[in-house]
Amino acid sequence: MDDLNYLNEAIIEAKKAARSGEVPIGAVVVDEKGEIIGRGHNLCESTNDPTAHAEIIALREAGVKKGTWRLDDCVLYVTMEPCPMCAGALINARIKKVVYGADEYRFGSAGTLLNLLQFPSFEHNVLIKGPIAQEECSGLMQEFFARLRQKEKRT
Repeated sequence: MDDLNYLNEAIIEAKKAARSGEVPIGAVVVDEKGEIIGRGHNLCESTNDPTAHAEIIALREAGVKKGTWRLDDCVLYVTMEPCPMCAGALINARIKKVVYGADEYRFGSAGTLLNLLQFPSFEHNVLIKGPIAQEECSGLMQEFFARLRQKEKRT
């Protein structure tokens, strides 16, 4: 599978989030054999947990599956550029590479606003590839928030 195929798996996760009223961001963790070992989508609203971002959930699942928190041979695919919290988690997990679908202009921490993933003073740096599906992934966000605004107008 190539990057777009794995990103499509993250898009499936993002659509699950949207269907349940969550911000539509999805992520998958892929190991060195090409197997998806972690999946996640945003769950902040349903769990009342500000850390329940797609990346965090996918990392947790991957850590359990691998039996270690060190995911140094793994790649994370995510629909939107990671925020500072998720970038920190990716660094701590020793993720090898992040491939993201769309730039995040408010909190992007893989180069759009700042680049925490490759901060020179950090012991571990994460390779970055993205955006690779800007239109589709940002479109999911635009549709979600347009529907939310319409719903708010009606109430």
